[in-house]
Amino acid sequence: MSSDSILRVLDLSMVYPNGNGGLRALDQVSFGANRNSFVCVVGPSGCGKSTLLRLLGGLLHPSTGEIQFEGFRLEGPRRRIGFVFQQANLMPWRTALENIALPLELQGVSSAGQFERAGSLLDLVGLRGFEASLPRDLSGGMAQRVAIARALVHRPDLLLLDEPFGSLDALTRERMAFELMRIWRARTVTVVMVTHSIPEAVLLADRVLVLSPRPGTVALDLPIELPRPRRLEMTHTPEFGALALQIRSAIGQADGDPAGGRGPAPRSDSVR
Repeated sequence: MSSDSILRVLDLSMVYPNGNGGLRALDQVSFGANRNSFVCVVGPSGCGKSTLLRLLGGLLHPSTGEIQFEGFRLEGPRRRIGFVFQQANLMPWRTALENIALPLELQGVSSAGQFERAGSLLDLVGLRGFEASLPRDLSGGMAQRVAIARALVHRPDLLLLDEPFGSLDALTRERMAFELMRIWRARTVTVVMVTHSIPEAVLLADRVLVLSPRPGTVALDLPIELPRPRRLEMTHTPEFGALALQIRSAIGQADGDPAGGRGPAPRSDSVR
């Protein structure tokens, strides 16, 4: 493990009680993330991706194993960890600026400090001019930008993203992926993101983790050594295709697919 590691996951297992011996969601998952890196997690539905993210956020406690964040055992939610869910979950009665400022308000930051920092994040996510807009007046992509800004406003070291673009149409999702890369470069925060889209994972990540079907284990830990900044044209290169094929093959093998996931696939290359 690198000395620059911010996150270490050690033999992590999670069993949900169900009155029938328990439902094992994750089984001995181990990996790490270096500071300012971008890690994507993919795998078939029900393999424990969202459970893993909630464990990393301190929202759940593992059955066995442990998570170390910045060198200390994670025992619960931490201020230095931000979380963005698939739905933006904005407060409908608060403006975009007020939604972004909410974490600072809860921390007791002065009103002037709240809105200065919230305004700078609004600029960062490209929503200057929408300060007074209510969530009902924002598109899905704009609402997710507000949610990302809200997660970043308290300056976290680790940002967890649970399929944040899953409810968006394909074109908006593509634009949001590039927006996320721009924001990540500007804020130099460590990101762990769950996605169902293999091309999205390859485009965004420094590393892609593939989880097996439940109980989820790490079936593949793949470095993505494509140059940055990444551009859309890269998705049509042989190098990009080879990486995507490795991920799809790992998912197919984990699923017990004798073809190793190499058969015809939908153009979206999504894993559902």
